[in-house]
Amino acid sequence: MTRVAVVDIGTNSTRLLVAEVEGDDSPCGLTFPRAIAPRAVLPRAVRELDRRTAVTRLGEGVDRSGRLGEAAQERVLEALDSYRDAIASADVRTGVLTSAVRDAANGSEFATRVAREYGLSARTLTGDEEAQLTYRGATALRDDHEPLLVIDVGGGSTELVVGTRGVVSFHVSTQNGVVRHTERHLHHDPPTAQELEELAADVRIPTAPAKAAVAVAGTATSCAAIDLVLEPYDSGRVEGYVLSLERLCAIRDRLAALPLEELKRVPGLHPDRASVMVAGVVILIRVLEAYDLDRVEVSERDILWGVALASTTSA
Repeated sequence: MTRVAVVDIGTNSTRLLVAEVEGDDSPCGLTFPRAIAPRAVLPRAVRELDRRTAVTRLGEGVDRSGRLGEAAQERVLEALDSYRDAIASADVRTGVLTSAVRDAANGSEFATRVAREYGLSARTLTGDEEAQLTYRGATALRDDHEPLLVIDVGGGSTELVVGTRGVVSFHVSTQNGVVRHTERHLHHDPPTAQELEELAADVRIPTAPAKAAVAVAGTATSCAAIDLVLEPYDSGRVEGYVLSLERLCAIRDRLAALPLEELKRVPGLHPDRASVMVAGVVILIRVLEAYDLDRVEVSERDILWGVALASTTSA
């Protein structure tokens, strides 16, 4: 077993996973196939030791300015400071940076700083790499016999991947994100009906045939926690929870009617996610509608698992 620390620096949050991964005896660092192509993924053991999330909003203003703000960068660095000891305890230390960093003119400078200051093998992922790693994590313990859609609604992008039994047949990284679309469209508190309609119309979803869906990351897990009225959050109850399209529409309507200060008090919703949660639910609903699916399963296994597995795979 190899102890791996993975840091996912996203548009909305900075997350840590420390896990023991059943892999090669010699850690080899993050590896990818030469191209994103259909491939089988063999199940391997991942034992989570530590998992943390901080809402750092790195992508704040990037859609408008094209640059990472100083205050946003400092929020990420503060989160990484709190993770420093856990990162240092691992045999393999990997950082991945996603939509906000790849979109920002000063993103490469920030990635270099993160790698230097925290001893991480840091990499800014392409959209294709992000999609594949998300799929790898979400399907690590699955054996679906029909095409499965994996949905990752993020702060600056939404990754969609379809595959069967670990073999990817379709993948895309779209410019649909909770921070991006909140900043573009939701200017009133609570948002107006017209703003919600314009947001939904701006969510464009490429499709491929799929029989079922799994959704990962904060929007989906928060929807499950809201539906379950979880206080405190319980990952064991969230994992595998099924949300119908009807329930998601009800959650959207409920949240969209509340001013931000009331949103922050909704059971199951972390206050730091409240300001972008409505956009997230709208995007998730639009994906299911585009794929003609009436339900989605929620999973805690996401890109963190995918990167952990890739970090212990020989090239």
